[in-house]
Amino acid sequence: MTGSPTSRRRFLGYLGAAAAGAGVAAPVTAATGREDAEPSGPATPMATLSPYGEHQTGITTPTQRFVETVAVDLLPDTDVDALGRLMRLWTGDVVALMDGRPAPGDTAPELASPNADLTITVGWGPGVFALPGLGEARPAGLHDIPAMRHDRLEERWSGGDLLLVVGAHDGTTVAHTVRRMLADAAPFAQLRWRQSGFWNGFGQDGRPTTGRNLFGQVDGSANPSPGTRAFDEAVWAAEPGWFEGGTTLVVRRIAMDLDLWDTATRAEQEHSIGRRLSDGAPLTGGDETDDLDLTAADGDRPVIALRAHARLAHPTMNNGFRIFRKGLNYTYDDGSGGTESGLLFLSFQADIARQFTPMQQRLDNADLLNEWTTATGSAVFAVLPGFEEGGWLGDTLLG
Repeated sequence: MTGSPTSRRRFLGYLGAAAAGAGVAAPVTAATGREDAEPSGPATPMATLSPYGEHQTGITTPTQRFVETVAVDLLPDTDVDALGRLMRLWTGDVVALMDGRPAPGDTAPELASPNADLTITVGWGPGVFALPGLGEARPAGLHDIPAMRHDRLEERWSGGDLLLVVGAHDGTTVAHTVRRMLADAAPFAQLRWRQSGFWNGFGQDGRPTTGRNLFGQVDGSANPSPGTRAFDEAVWAAEPGWFEGGTTLVVRRIAMDLDLWDTATRAEQEHSIGRRLSDGAPLTGGDETDDLDLTAADGDRPVIALRAHARLAHPTMNNGFRIFRKGLNYTYDDGSGGTESGLLFLSFQADIARQFTPMQQRLDNADLLNEWTTATGSAVFAVLPGFEEGGWLGDTLLG
């Protein structure tokens, strides 16, 4: 076939979509979970994870060392049928790459790697549900986030029609996976933003632990645990129909003023958080996973300040509602000789307006950490339900 590179990519994309629709049932013969062997040292045991299930794999798995979040916008001529072709094509990529095999048409097949804990999570932004025929399918929990007083949002880090969250313990695997999937998306969508993060969520013995953000805080101590009732109620969409098994995701890019943070005393830093920096335990005592005692007082002053981050984010301050958060540290060359550092904040919940927005508004109004943090990017997505062998991402709606 002759013609422009774009027309050739479009042809190959449509051809690949048809092939993926027929090939997503390829068996996964590798392990579907972490190895049973005890880690012998500081190295983290890695596995080949299954892409199949009621939910997408990357939500409940521990945060990997390397993660990229990537948003694309649909091209003007991408309609519902074309979206379905892209989802079939991406599903073929997900199945092959998570199994450690080259994706269909992979130009660098040697970079496909098993045992990297690779996960690929796909979401749809509000723009997808603006396509003709999909308006009534928009999940009830997918809401836009109103403007916040402390936000300084930039277009280059916000919005998006489709989302990829790619994570692995090997950075080469992440980079190759993103490149492969963006290449396959080229006939249907164009890149909007790409944000890379890193995280250390494992202890010296190789076991999962709560990681730290660049302020040195233990970040994510109050998360509900996957597999518990509290987690299921907080995360999975309760509505029936095509979205059952899905969730919503808020992606917030939060710039952190590390230089200013360094001028605060350790006591001031812990006062603003409501937790000890050494181990993440509440200032009211106990271990990291112990609940905060919001009634504890030192004389006539509360031990955990009224504007401390941990107090304002506590479920009792938010009508009992919880979110499930994941964090990714980042550093970024701002192009002017400086470096921006911060946190890519990923919040999973069943309903954004009910669970995330009221908490964020409370933090925006009073959080002591606002002195050192600024949100510069924001986006919302409906994370699709999982799929079984022979199925594909979005088939409960588009199939």
